[in-house]
Amino acid sequence: MRTALVTGAERGLGLETARALLRLGFTVELGVFDVVEGERARRELAEFEYVGTVPLDVRDDRSIEKAFDEIGERHGVLDVLVNNAGVTGMASAAEVTRAQLEEIFHVNAFGPVLVTKAALPLLRRSASARIVNVSSGGGSLARASAFAGSGLPALPILAYATSKSALNMITVQTDLMLRGDPQLRHIKVNAVSPGTSATHVSGFQGQSPAEGARIIVQLATIEDDGPSGGFFELDGPVPW
Repeated sequence: MRTALVTGAERGLGLETARALLRLGFTVELGVFDVVEGERARRELAEFEYVGTVPLDVRDDRSIEKAFDEIGERHGVLDVLVNNAGVTGMASAAEVTRAQLEEIFHVNAFGPVLVTKAALPLLRRSASARIVNVSSGGGSLARASAFAGSGLPALPILAYATSKSALNMITVQTDLMLRGDPQLRHIKVNAVSPGTSATHVSGFQGQSPAEGARIIVQLATIEDDGPSGGFFELDGPVPW
């Protein structure tokens, strides 16, 4: 049975990604910041053969270390890592503060780097490991440049958008590292843009979280001849 870890799995996209992977026969560990909400999510998914929870604060190195110690003891291997945990914030270049930048980058960019690093020993043991970084179309420099010429007012999302642009580069750099290591090159890593989903991050605007989770699951379960180092939405590749 394949094993997956989904971060930020208490609710929204993370919860629906976990549900979809469970339906495909995965063993799923819910990486949860809020332990109470995590237990509620685990009970919601109790119909499946195995779903566990592991406390995981992606801003905290010790929390990451403890989480992977637990996962290693329970399963000994990890087949899929979904770096879904994320935060947002509304502030323009004229309004953003250092505190906002630090909080958003710690979760959206630094977190996936350090979680992936901690996961590599377990991912190495899988025959076909996959890493999915949940990014955003808002992190596309190409789309932002096109929007700049539209005449429409810019959204005040400087910290969020730049953190997702950073996550896209993190995806590419991780792929380059994996391809260059004979012991790791079987691991595929991609970024995805799930679109605006009705979660607490978006103010519950947009498509259903289950619909948003589709592209995450698609990249989490790609075949061995599938892409790595790319950026995708359901309609296909997203321009960087």
